[in-house]
Amino acid sequence: MSNLPACPQCNSEYTYQDGAMYICPECAHEWNEQAAPAEEARVIKDANGNVLQDGDSVTVIKDLKVKGSSLVVKVGTKVKNIRLVDGDHDIDCKIDGIGAMSLKSEFVKKA
Repeated sequence: MSNLPACPQCNSEYTYQDGAMYICPECAHEWNEQAAPAEEARVIKDANGNVLQDGDSVTVIKDLKVKGSSLVVKVGTKVKNIRLVDGDHDIDCKIDGIGAMSLKSEFVKKA
């Protein structure tokens, strides 16, 4: 039996070695066993450096204009139950009176 590692992406046991690389024939994933482990989950911090998590409540620290509208999210607006996402605007949330929107973590502080 072979001592090759299972595919880290699909857990297939049918991997093979090509030089220094391992290859999965089922999902076509290629990896190097000696390479550094996969990148850690991205840590998103608020304006004060506190780590944010899904479900946290935050407070807006700056007046924010809502793009495509005349509405403004005022300083001190509390936002409950945030969801962290990848991208430039890394917080998805619902704000009372405005609705669903995305915020940048640099304009909020953890409540």
